[in-house]
This record gives sequence, structure tokens and C-alpha cells, in this order.
Amino acid sequence: MKFDYWRHYARGWVFHFLGLEDRAVAAYRVAFLLDPLDARSARNLAAIAAARQQFDQAEKWFESVLKLTPDDGASWFNLGFVRERAERPAQAIGAFREAVRLVPGQDRAWYGMGLAHARLGQHAEAAAALESAVALQPMNGEGYYQLGMAYHHAKRPEEVGRIVRRLVEFEPKRARKLAQDTERADLLELIPALPF
Repeated sequence: MKFDYWRHYARGWVFHFLGLEDRAVAAYRVAFLLDPLDARSARNLAAIAAARQQFDQAEKWFESVLKLTPDDGASWFNLGFVRERAERPAQAIGAFREAVRLVPGQDRAWYGMGLAHARLGQHAEAAAALESAVALQPMNGEGYYQLGMAYHHAKRPEEVGRIVRRLVEFEPKRARKLAQDTERADLLELIPALPF
């Protein structure tokens, strides 16, 4: 049994649980040095770095996790997330794509991919990814809003109308915002008057 490794990993877990992140990082780093096949410590280090918005560090740790566990769809999503937050949307798309290849029902990876495509001005691709996201989460108002904006920028007004009609069913305020943000006054009549 790797007693030293387990001692440091357990200390890291306890410190992490108690919110003593600096001490948790130090313990997890030692655990990872003692066992370079330790995906758990790397995953925890990545999570702490992401929470601290240290996206370059988080990316390196998630890459370490994925070298050890390449079929981990959740870690591919997390890698995409930190790349998107670090304003590297093209690299984020690659990670999100791998996440949905491994776990096709991972709606947040489809959503992240859609936002990354939109950031690059690839609005048709953004719409395709966001369609998958809302198919998996049909009550995701923000997902529908972003989908409507992607269709607007892709110059597909009939699709914007379809999205506004869908949003009216469960989030009329967001439907109104989408109609206003896409300058579609013709769609405002579809939205019931909202109380203030």
C-alpha cells in the first residue's frame, strides 16, 4: 500500500472539504508527485484552479487527468469550460466535441460548444450545437435565447420566430428580450402583456 500517497491525498481531501484551499493544493500536489497515475488529485487540483479562475493552471491539470482517463466525458467538458473562460473558443470546441462524443446526452457540453462557435462568429454551427442542447433540456430558457440569437446572426429570421414562439410557452420575459434584441417588433404581438 502506498501509505505516503494516501496520507497526502487524504489530507488534501480534508483541507479541500474545510475550504483550506492552499493547504489542499499543497497536499494534492505531493500526492500527485508520489503517484503520477493519480487522476483524483489532478482532478481536484484542476477544480480548485478553475474555481479560482486560474484557467491556465486548470487546463494543465485537466489535460493531466485526460492523459490518465481519456474516456472521461465530464473532464472533457471541464477542459472545454476552462478553455472557453480563458477566451480560447477554438480549443474549447475541440474539448466539447470530445465530451459529446463520449457522452452525447451532456447538454452543457453542447451548450458550451454553441457559445464557443458563436464567439468565433460561426453562427450556423452555434445553432446546430444549441439545438442539441435544448433538445436535451427543453425548458432551458437561456439555451433557447442563445439559439435564437445564433439564428438571428445566421440570418434565419423564420427560426428566430420559432424560438420566440417556443419561449412564450414557458418564459415570456425571455421571449420578449429575444424579440427586442433581434429587433423583431413583429414578434412582440405574440408575447402576452407582462405584469411589472
